[in-house]
Amino acid sequence: MHPTAWSSVDHYENFPVASILVPAPLRPAVIALYQFARFADDLADEGTLTDRERLAALAQLDRALCEPSPQAPAVVLRLYPLIEHHTLPVEQLRALLDAFAQDVRVHRYRDRAELLDYCSRSANPVGRLILRLFNADSSECVQLSDCICSALQLINFLQDVSIDWRKGRVYLPQDALHLAGSGDHDIERAAGGAPLPSALRRAMSGELDFARQMLASGAPLVSRVPWRLSLELRAIIAGGQRIIDRIAYAQHDVFRHRPILGWRDAPALLALALAPPRVRLSAHPAP
Repeated sequence: MHPTAWSSVDHYENFPVASILVPAPLRPAVIALYQFARFADDLADEGTLTDRERLAALAQLDRALCEPSPQAPAVVLRLYPLIEHHTLPVEQLRALLDAFAQDVRVHRYRDRAELLDYCSRSANPVGRLILRLFNADSSECVQLSDCICSALQLINFLQDVSIDWRKGRVYLPQDALHLAGSGDHDIERAAGGAPLPSALRRAMSGELDFARQMLASGAPLVSRVPWRLSLELRAIIAGGQRIIDRIAYAQHDVFRHRPILGWRDAPALLALALAPPRVRLSAHPAP
């Protein structure tokens, strides 16, 4: 999973962990959800486990969610009372596990539809769980949240092409790469230090445009949720826009200029967050 732009505990993530914008009664649930997602994601990605061991560990977490037990892993034990108290949909937690297991099994995606299906389980559940905590999970809000979460996931794919390549994964649609005359050979060259091939640049530009449009389509959510969550969402969308701008400014060469956000971005992010709730539909390069 590649969560995107909310504040974090010890990873560069998009999960709103203990943010001052999250009401105090909801913070334990947000932290427990973050810890669960982080733990499960690390099972799929980190350490020296074999693929079989990773899948078995994720399956164990899934069983613990479906069949509550005092012997469940600690990250699940902490969730039990919170799931009941906030009526959190367990199927969204299971969807995250399914996406993490897919990371172990699947390393290429045929087209954008396959990528968006992955996003529907790797990213969208985070937004849906947060909406549930804020009692803001109407069908309209869920649809808009899905657009934001999937867009942020796609932006993260573009941001991390080189990192994912080193893990043997490509989260760019194969049909878009082939249509541009690109493929794994171009990614390998760029990751090895060669100039970004123009064909790969074209493919990445098209995917960035799509992610930008999707982020824009979800932006109206900020006016449909409680004010605290609205402020958080404005910051998230601003962060996504800032990364888009950075990728465009680097002419899509994330191999040499991987965009990240830091304290120096605070003024620009604040300006974006306080602006009317929209996302630019064209690139606006940012230094």
